[in-house]
Amino acid sequence: MRQRGRTGARRPRGGGHGAHGGTPAVPAGWRDPRCPRRGCRRAGGHRRGRRGPGPRRREVAPPRSHGNGAGPRCGGGRRRRRIGTMSSLAVSEPPASRAPSRSTARSPALSPAPGPSRCGGERRRNASDAGAGLGAVQKDLEKEQLKTLKKVVKHFENGLPLKDLAQIIEILNLCAEKMNEQEAFTEPLCELIKLCGLPFQKKKLSDEVSYSVAVSNCIAQLGYLMRVPSSQVRIQICKCVVSFYNTELPRKLLSGYQPTSANYKIQMAELGGLAETLILSLTLVENQLTEKLWVLKALQHLSSSGVNCRLMMKAQAASRLCLYLNGVDPSGQLVFRSSEILWNLLENTSKEEVVNQLSSLECVYALKEVFVDLLMHGFRHYDRQLRNDLLVIATLLAENPAAPMIESGFTKLLIVLATFTEAKIPNPLIKGLKLTYSYEDFELKKLLFNVIAVLSKDPCAVQLLRENYVMPALLCYVKPNQKPGFHDWPAAQYEELQLHAIAILASVAPLLVDKYLSCQANTLLLVFLEWCIGQDPFFGQGNSFHGTGGRGNKLAQMRCSLRVLRSVVSLYDDAVNLNLCDQGAISQLLDILKYAANKSKEKEDAIVLEIQADTLFILSALCENDLHRKELFSYEGVDILIPFIQMDPKRLYSGLGHNCLLFSALDCLWSCVIGCYIAEDYFLEKQGIFLLLDLLALKQKNLCNIILGILVEFCDNPKTTLHISTWRGEKDQTAANLLIELWRQEELELGVKRDRYGRIADVKRPIASSFQKQQEVIPMPANCPSFAIMEISENIRAKLYSLLCKLGFENLPGLSAKNFVTLAIIQRYIDFKVGEVWTELCAEIKEEFRPVTSDKEALKVISKISEDTGRIVAALQTEVLESQHHQEIQEEEKTYTKIQAIHKQREMVNKSWKNFLTRTSKYEALKVRNLSDGARFTFTV
Repeated sequence: MRQRGRTGARRPRGGGHGAHGGTPAVPAGWRDPRCPRRGCRRAGGHRRGRRGPGPRRREVAPPRSHGNGAGPRCGGGRRRRRIGTMSSLAVSEPPASRAPSRSTARSPALSPAPGPSRCGGERRRNASDAGAGLGAVQKDLEKEQLKTLKKVVKHFENGLPLKDLAQIIEILNLCAEKMNEQEAFTEPLCELIKLCGLPFQKKKLSDEVSYSVAVSNCIAQLGYLMRVPSSQVRIQICKCVVSFYNTELPRKLLSGYQPTSANYKIQMAELGGLAETLILSLTLVENQLTEKLWVLKALQHLSSSGVNCRLMMKAQAASRLCLYLNGVDPSGQLVFRSSEILWNLLENTSKEEVVNQLSSLECVYALKEVFVDLLMHGFRHYDRQLRNDLLVIATLLAENPAAPMIESGFTKLLIVLATFTEAKIPNPLIKGLKLTYSYEDFELKKLLFNVIAVLSKDPCAVQLLRENYVMPALLCYVKPNQKPGFHDWPAAQYEELQLHAIAILASVAPLLVDKYLSCQANTLLLVFLEWCIGQDPFFGQGNSFHGTGGRGNKLAQMRCSLRVLRSVVSLYDDAVNLNLCDQGAISQLLDILKYAANKSKEKEDAIVLEIQADTLFILSALCENDLHRKELFSYEGVDILIPFIQMDPKRLYSGLGHNCLLFSALDCLWSCVIGCYIAEDYFLEKQGIFLLLDLLALKQKNLCNIILGILVEFCDNPKTTLHISTWRGEKDQTAANLLIELWRQEELELGVKRDRYGRIADVKRPIASSFQKQQEVIPMPANCPSFAIMEISENIRAKLYSLLCKLGFENLPGLSAKNFVTLAIIQRYIDFKVGEVWTELCAEIKEEFRPVTSDKEALKVISKISEDTGRIVAALQTEVLESQHHQEIQEEEKTYTKIQAIHKQREMVNKSWKNFLTRTSKYEALKVRNLSDGARFTFTV
């Protein structure tokens, strides 16, 4: 309670409870907290009656508590105490600047006689006595409060009811304030915090929802109590938080209550933002190792929740924790708990956000220092596991271009670590380091290889890869497995390292082509591939990711090696490709295709299909634009390609990779056969054109484009058009009919405007797609193609036009009138496309300039020519349709005439038959017939 008034203030005459005039005045509004009587303003006993006459004097008497037997009690009643209630803790202390007085009647020895004022010494003695009295009152009050706190703790030893949490938090805050003056409140405060770790008690099931706000505020206040400068309190708060996750039910429950659900406190901690508060409190315990470890332990539990992790990230948890990694801690718990929390943050929040917080130079240095320390001095199984965990975090940092990995020297250290075993070149960065062949060091080796793969994507790290012998180190694993290069690795682990190294080589080789050639990598790979298809007994383990599908065979090694060759030949570097071809790579790759084809007959799986597709791609890259290499490929290569083109279309939807294999085969056909007449003629002899048209008849959009391109290129060979014209599909469909159907299908997908008969509907833009018509005029530089030009490469109409031009537009068999209508458009495709370009040109000119009269007239004439072409084609289409209609009418008339003749003939036959029946069934009719016949005979004679 705040003090009101001033020590020694005079009391109004006739006021108060005292009986003597020497009682000191009490400020208004102040009352003795120990007296239950309302309005009591004295500290000490109370007496009835009025003060007697005489001069008023200031008296200072030693303090005296109620009910001590030495004086009357307040109001003459019994003293009442409220023990065991929480409200007594809110009682305020009396003013510190004045001591309660005692009645002069009860203390005659202390009453000064009337006379002149007392000397200064006497005043000092009286003031000292008053201070001593006040201190005694405060001690008594603190004892009372501590006793009450113990009763509260005892009363709630089995758990706190939800309805009382708000009052408990008030008590916690009061105790925290009093701890600044009295350390005696530390233990009760810790006991109360400990109670918060027990399951809360509820009366009804709905209490958890009803009190959720109060409970979340309560748990949030626990975090705010970390401000209390007491190690004992801070540790107890952390223990309380940890107890949320391993709650044990109390032995005895409050009557009528039941414990809350197991996850209730965890949910309320998320709602109250406790995790964020504890992260911020790390600043308060930076120099106290024990407290810091307890806070990290609590955070480790809290970080198992995604909500808490997001709250922690708001407080820059990742960067704060990373800076603690290299802190002094003999137990090693600091590094362990910090790294565990970082892992939880990576798993439960945005990985990019965590990496961004860790991408400061200070964090990278801290991570590097602790990693090196564990690498050089860690000998326990636990240390090696922790080292590997930190390396994974470092790998994630290496993926971020903004992280100063190179500037800190961490990148170079990791590269040296990855290669020092194979390169065997001393380096001061790792002086004295020797890896064992334990499982943790095996994992370290794989992680270091993975770092190389990550760094290969960073252009700034390429020079470091070149300088630190990465290429020779990786090529050490490109060798047959009869005698592994590192005998201490078990066979399965060596195979896994070998496959991993070769897979990394596929990423590094294109960056270090000069090192690749100087180390004779092509030779090593070809020898290794020769071993892969050989008959040497070898049983792959197939345990690793890169070893999938390679158990009991060498397919995994073959696949990884082909990936390396694919990555280097895709550079189209003449030196690399020439080096490969000079060593007989083409014939060896054809042998690999034969080997894979035999394997595919035994069991067709994804790894065999991938090997075949990669081999075909390598052959395409080697033979493209080189006639001599195409001749090397010709006969044997065509025989291998034909089965791929004959593939059952149903396999394209198997999901194993047949579609990729078919595309690779078509690409190989285009690159390795077309342009070499020997190979082309042999392909025609094998009826390859018929196979291509069979594929084209499937009308699959992703296949049509490449097949049409191949057919157009093949038409440079004069024998090709005959094969195309000879082909017949289902229902005796011709190639021309198929091509025209593909044109109509393409225009339907493009949204080209046609009438119901297929005729031109817009003579100004007869072949424009719906998307093309929606495009606004965009002025483009002269070297940039317009939309009308780019559209040519985006659909197959140009290829269909080219192919029909090769076949000729006249005398095409098997075409209907509808086909001729479409063919009329195809025949004028180039004219229409030129008209589109002029239309775009006119629109662009009008946007920027106003043409002179002559240019304007010229543009008008050109536009009119384009429109006239459209009208001519439309008229031709109408003529074709009318001719077809007239022909159909003539055919109908002929058919009708024939039907009439048939009916007339039938009528004559029927009439003759009726006459015959009449003559044979009636004598009179026969007699008449005979008479008429005789008369006719007589007349004739």
